[in-house]
Amino acid sequence: MALKNAIDLSGRRILLTGAAGGIGAAIARACVALGARDLVLADNGPMDDLCDELAADGATVARHRCDVSQRRDNAELAAAAGDIDAAVACAGICPLEEDWADDPDWDQVFHRVMDVNVLGPLHLAREMIPRMADRGGGQIVLIGSIGGRMGGTSPIVQPHYIASKGGVHAVIWWLAQRAAPRGVLVNGVAPGPVATAMTATTDYPKDRYPLGRIGRPEEIAWPVAFLCSPAASYFSGSILDVNGGLFVG
Repeated sequence: MALKNAIDLSGRRILLTGAAGGIGAAIARACVALGARDLVLADNGPMDDLCDELAADGATVARHRCDVSQRRDNAELAAAAGDIDAAVACAGICPLEEDWADDPDWDQVFHRVMDVNVLGPLHLAREMIPRMADRGGGQIVLIGSIGGRMGGTSPIVQPHYIASKGGVHAVIWWLAQRAAPRGVLVNGVAPGPVATAMTATTDYPKDRYPLGRIGRPEEIAWPVAFLCSPAASYFSGSILDVNGGLFVG
């Protein structure tokens, strides 16, 4: 008997924060390519072009402005979104211009990075898990980083980003243990360096990478979309390392 393809998002309503970024936009496109026709996109930046593009591909798109570091914004987003089958917390920041050793204001930047990169996913999960549990289940995907695995791949990446992504990985494991008994699957993806606006000014030693290049946004998007699909129904607490072989462990 032929197996049905379970990497199918048809009929699923997907919520995505950080949709305006390079990886976030690629995730939205991947979800639509896999059949999702009902998306809730959130960001604190403009998304008009992306929303128009997805609508032209046949998707219904609801857009929301959201500062993920704010608990109220996440609560309002969840209430407005309604029933959600899968939620992806992709919003994140990686300031590069400060010097942690010499900048007297660096501590404030540290707190902002932690608020966005760690508190943001926690705020979203706090809203999503009980709502999904009441509906019989759901899937949540958090975006970590190779930096949280091995301390970064470029000398200019600051310790606030590394600490935040290590924190995201720990949060995935913590949430997964508590959400799985309620039918909610919490997993993550840890990308290596990816060609986005965030990394455009960063010097990565590509000659040291097994594939000789950094990743493309769509190469992160497909694994995320997979974790939102029925094919990932037995994944809980997993972090998929998508880095071209730069980190193996």
